[in-house]
Amino acid sequence: MQGNRSGTCRFIAAVVLALLLAVTLGGSALGASPRVKLGNEVLLEKFRPLVAGKRVGLVTNQTGVNGRGESLIDILYHAGDINLVALYGPEHGIDGRAKAGEYVASYTHPRLKIPVYSLYGATRMPTPEMLAGIDVLVFDIQDIGARSYTYMSTLNYCLVAAQREGLPVLVLDRPNPLGGLTVEGPVMEDRFISFVGVDNLPMAHGMTAGELARFFNRKIGAELLVIPMEGYSRDMIFQDTGLPFVQTSPNIPDLVSAFGYMATGLGEGTGVGQRDQFKWIGGTGIDSEKFASLLNRAGLAGVRFIPDPRGSSGGVKLEITDYRTFNPARTGLYALAYAKQLKKDFKVPKSGETIVMFDKIMGTATIGQYLEQNRSPQEIEASYQPQLEKFKREREKYLIYGSQPLQWPDLGKEIVVFVDGVPVIFDVAPHIDANDRTMVPVRAIAEALGAEVKWDGASRKVTIVRGGRELVLTIDNPKATINGKTFTMDTRPVIRQGRTMVPLRFVGELLGVRTVDWDGRLRLVKIYN
Repeated sequence: MQGNRSGTCRFIAAVVLALLLAVTLGGSALGASPRVKLGNEVLLEKFRPLVAGKRVGLVTNQTGVNGRGESLIDILYHAGDINLVALYGPEHGIDGRAKAGEYVASYTHPRLKIPVYSLYGATRMPTPEMLAGIDVLVFDIQDIGARSYTYMSTLNYCLVAAQREGLPVLVLDRPNPLGGLTVEGPVMEDRFISFVGVDNLPMAHGMTAGELARFFNRKIGAELLVIPMEGYSRDMIFQDTGLPFVQTSPNIPDLVSAFGYMATGLGEGTGVGQRDQFKWIGGTGIDSEKFASLLNRAGLAGVRFIPDPRGSSGGVKLEITDYRTFNPARTGLYALAYAKQLKKDFKVPKSGETIVMFDKIMGTATIGQYLEQNRSPQEIEASYQPQLEKFKREREKYLIYGSQPLQWPDLGKEIVVFVDGVPVIFDVAPHIDANDRTMVPVRAIAEALGAEVKWDGASRKVTIVRGGRELVLTIDNPKATINGKTFTMDTRPVIRQGRTMVPLRFVGELLGVRTVDWDGRLRLVKIYN
């Protein structure tokens, strides 16, 4: 009986350990379906007409899998209605095996016999020759939420190249592992923009790939469509999604490394660096006990620092105790500031005519200057707060997800409207009226366009205000006014299922949007501001 009891206990312990590992590493326990449906799955289930019959170029790597771990490369290649004709790989290559910064050559895929173009070799931006012969460029790569991680720089360059060639881009969205609430660090200044910091973002931006694409596109103007996730909300960290975490690069094998990346990897050129795949930080001349004591007394949430000397180098090991409250970028800046206090030969790299990597990663020369002045981490943190708050306000325009998971429309079954790359959710479906006009609920479309709506039940008038323009429409009346000037439409607003329905093209153009594009074959409307 004792032996059976021990075996049973070992079995129960093993099951518990497996469940804990599944939760910790982001996988779904015991084969349960993930809570979040990735953009690549939503594409094939709800927006497949966007790629059906098209010659597709796919920007991806080993992380481009669905919620069951199946490669999107194989899924698209074997899909009878989709023609996968080219692959494009970011830093580390399409298999994720090349070392950081290592040159990656283009080649022909040995099994699929299609070109695999390197975007981290002779060029980092797709050339016209690379994009020749494709109808749509699809992007599906898992990011880790840090500005300096180059996969999102590749996304930016793809948008630039696609805009130049007149190609549409589909971004298949994925979670930000750190979640959407951690926004931290100095904001990139224009002078320091590079491939390790491609736009005016803070170190930790709290945005998904699709949200970043929309942010990037404010300067680029590509024909961008984001295929969002389903079941995802802004407060989720990767562990909440139930998705399997795939090693994103050689030094990011797991979520602990992904979360530790900014906490330990900011010291380029200072003599303070990371080890153990971003789970340790230190350097020669640092007293491990003092370093740990300073960090543990700093009030940094969700993390504990364990003294861990390595030969002649003193340092600390990170023990993340709460992944929700842990702030990697803030932690990394505090670690550098305290290391500067302890390390006599701490070097502050300085930019001149050539921008040093340290400043490229920081996005500014100010942090280096403050370190050289032995400023406290609290002073350093306070220095970037005004620009950080400004960024937080700016990014609101490009966010897709809120506090509640969303279900997106089905392009195969209804009229779908994208505004600035994101499908709009309507509680009453759009329809084509007798005058061949696309009619949509006014409040939903106005909010998507960043406009305000006022309804006057007595006069049956709806007023839409956007960017200095005031549009007034009246139910069952073809006359409308824009800033007091009267226009006559060839249709009229109506009330349907309790919602005020308005003609989409007319409203969009009078409110000053850049493009209203109708695809009758797909019953798809694309609007760009």
